[in-house]
Amino acid sequence: MIASLDEGNAGGYSVAYGREDIYFPVYVTAALAAIFLTASWITGAIYWLAPAAAAGGFTYYNIPLLEAGRPTIGANQYGIFIQAFGLIRWRAITRIDLVEIAERAMTVHELQIALNGPLGSALVADWRKRPAYRLLMRLPWRMDHRGVVRVNLEPFDRTPDEIHQTFVRMWRYYRS
Repeated sequence: MIASLDEGNAGGYSVAYGREDIYFPVYVTAALAAIFLTASWITGAIYWLAPAAAAGGFTYYNIPLLEAGRPTIGANQYGIFIQAFGLIRWRAITRIDLVEIAERAMTVHELQIALNGPLGSALVADWRKRPAYRLLMRLPWRMDHRGVVRVNLEPFDRTPDEIHQTFVRMWRYYRS
């Protein structure tokens, strides 16, 4: 039915990670990992490997934030797609909410997509199986025990209100 539908070619409305100064720490920790690794190699001291591994692990985990051209979330005529999750059918969605969560000194916007059934029947395409080299990288989504898919909208290149309004408008149009 949907032969050409894969994670890199979902079509429709898509949102990617934005290019901002927030990703500066990823570059800094990559440089620190290289410096610590070089220090360990030059001095022969093994204790430099611990901070090199910590900085390298942080960099590896956050590499998806640097993939600004790759669609991370979006929607098309089949449903809502989320990178490393899948394509959720429009009819499997009960509601789409934009929730503001206060965290310390800032407010985080989260898109919550409530499903009306089991995940297996809600997904048109299942992209949860990732290549081995991406297993420990950051995911743009979380799922709670109630069947609500939660996506943090802060790192994206569009405003949270625009993403939410577009998803709700498309959901109302395509589910009818």
